[in-house]
Amino acid sequence: MAGLPLLRDVQPDSVFAYRLGTPIPVKQFVHDALALARELPDKAYVLDVCSDRYRFCVGFAAALLRRQVTLLPPNQTSDMLVRLKSGYADVYRLADAAEAECPLPTMAFPRFAAFDGAAAAIPAIAASQLAALMFTSGSTGEPVPHAKTWGTLVESGAAEGARLDLAGSGTAVLGTVPAQHMYGLESTVMMPLQGGLAIGAGRPFYPADVCDALDSMPRPRALVTTPVHLRTLLSEPGTVPAMDLIVCATAPLTPQLAAEAEARFAAPLHEIYGCTEAGQVATRRTVETPEWHALPGIRLRQDEQGTWVRGGHVHEEILLNDMIELRGRDRFLLHGRNADLVNIAGKRTSLAHLNYHLNSIAGVRDGVFVVPEDAGGSVPRLIAFVVAPDAARDAVVDALRSRIDPAFMPRPLAFVAALPRNDTGKLPRAALQALAAETAAREG
Repeated sequence: MAGLPLLRDVQPDSVFAYRLGTPIPVKQFVHDALALARELPDKAYVLDVCSDRYRFCVGFAAALLRRQVTLLPPNQTSDMLVRLKSGYADVYRLADAAEAECPLPTMAFPRFAAFDGAAAAIPAIAASQLAALMFTSGSTGEPVPHAKTWGTLVESGAAEGARLDLAGSGTAVLGTVPAQHMYGLESTVMMPLQGGLAIGAGRPFYPADVCDALDSMPRPRALVTTPVHLRTLLSEPGTVPAMDLIVCATAPLTPQLAAEAEARFAAPLHEIYGCTEAGQVATRRTVETPEWHALPGIRLRQDEQGTWVRGGHVHEEILLNDMIELRGRDRFLLHGRNADLVNIAGKRTSLAHLNYHLNSIAGVRDGVFVVPEDAGGSVPRLIAFVVAPDAARDAVVDALRSRIDPAFMPRPLAFVAALPRNDTGKLPRAALQALAAETAAREG
């Protein structure tokens, strides 16, 4: 297949990234990627754990130029690193921060080579070249790898930029999500690469840091975030920098939170629905409609197995793991994950439905329902965890009782300081079950 350029809709002097308050032009990014490619070890796989998004992009591009496959697991725990070493023997780790112990051979990100200001030709990569192995989050079981070719990633990034009307706009994109996950890769790396946008190199977490990072970049600017990060940002008093777009994913937003975000930031908010297997599938303007609109070329169909998606950047038909109500071939309503169905005393609902109502209660900053694994064949006894430091327990219980069927009231409703979310705001199944077991033992 023909080669596809590393960047599109750019000029050599266009801004590619904002790093440490300094704009970096496209020509310097190309120079840095070519220089790093010459220094990479002769390996087949690379685990790029650079937290600096510009360094990640340089490493990702350099790996492509050396025909190395970037491994993108859901985390970098010692257990996961041991698994990668076992499954991908010819792997090394590219890091911009030291780590005391690591089972993988590690290359420290080198100092950037001197740049003389000359513009080199933008490299092209074969569309069929395997670019990354993206692992599922583990929120429903063991992480599973899925192959992503360069062509698939290019089409996905371009489709998102077109849908959000960002292509060629030069918009500066700041992400609170890591580049190492599917959502972060598509929205903060591939969309800028293929849409002429500028990358914000940092990954701020605390509200003050997010505001400072936004202030350091010119408008137009967009924030790519998650419901958890957005909720934290909105909980802080005071003014926030003006934005031109908010992009949110990893879990559906409540209309109330979306409306609050749009009012506070004076910017439209668009949600993305997708999965590791297919990548991004659809978007919606949450304050305007509950319906999701599939990205260009993507179509959905249903049979006795569930809902299938194909078209656009999704080259092979993929079965989705969610309960979906079709409103046409490219529009649908989302009702939660198939694995989230709960049946108690003949009554059925989904964990997504219960979580929606829990998180809609005033004073609740975060919350989740869990079905303990040890329920066995008995009637499930739901547990709910809630982060609500300023809310009274009775008020939360009363509000929840007014919203859901009594059969699904949690026993217990446990107040915690924080939920065990990962970098993208998801809740790994193992972490939730450990929390549930801990709580069950404590409650007797």
